[in-house]
Amino acid sequence: MSTARSIFDIIGPVMVGPSSSHTAGAVRLGALARAIFGEQPRSARIGLYGSFADTGEGHGTQVALIAGLLGLKVDDPRIPDSFELAQSAGLDFSFEELSSDDAHPNTARFVLECPEKDKLFTITGSSIGGGSVIVTRIGSFPVEATGDLPLIVARHTDEPGIISAVTAIFAAENINIASMKMSRERRGAEALMIFECDTLPEISIIEKLKTIPQVHKVRVVPAV
Repeated sequence: MSTARSIFDIIGPVMVGPSSSHTAGAVRLGALARAIFGEQPRSARIGLYGSFADTGEGHGTQVALIAGLLGLKVDDPRIPDSFELAQSAGLDFSFEELSSDDAHPNTARFVLECPEKDKLFTITGSSIGGGSVIVTRIGSFPVEATGDLPLIVARHTDEPGIISAVTAIFAAENINIASMKMSRERRGAEALMIFECDTLPEISIIEKLKTIPQVHKVRVVPAV
């Protein structure tokens, strides 16, 4: 039985090359990490796994990851100049090679920081082919976020009734959930819920979700 395929599946993304996985995917991965972080980081320490580490320099992976962190799109002609653009934007960055038997071959771990705001995130994700990406970890929490749809990310205390309280607000705001992922440190401790939504929620949803006492931080993340 044949499977229907889109034009994107056949010809790949419109992009600055040379590689959809190592270049276009790397740009999107950097852009998704930036979007989850919520702003332009001041510093980025990026660990590269597998072929990102082995062949990434020749494929432009490093400049592509920085381009994404600067908010560039996969077809932006400035991608090759991202190191210079980062210097102008005040983004300090470094790379290191990492190893893991469990990591996808095209994986990057971002440690993003804004020291003046005492803000630091660790975000890990992979470029999985054809320009598609997935973020698999935010901090210590396993997640699944592709950047294809808008996200709502919420940190909260793990207590009974939290999910129903959150989804009740979604229903009242006519927000349709495409997928959701919950993870926690342990029972009753800090937890993370991440929702992929069909449409970008209004920013006012943040304050409404914060009316739930157990919810500590909320971020609306646009699709990349």
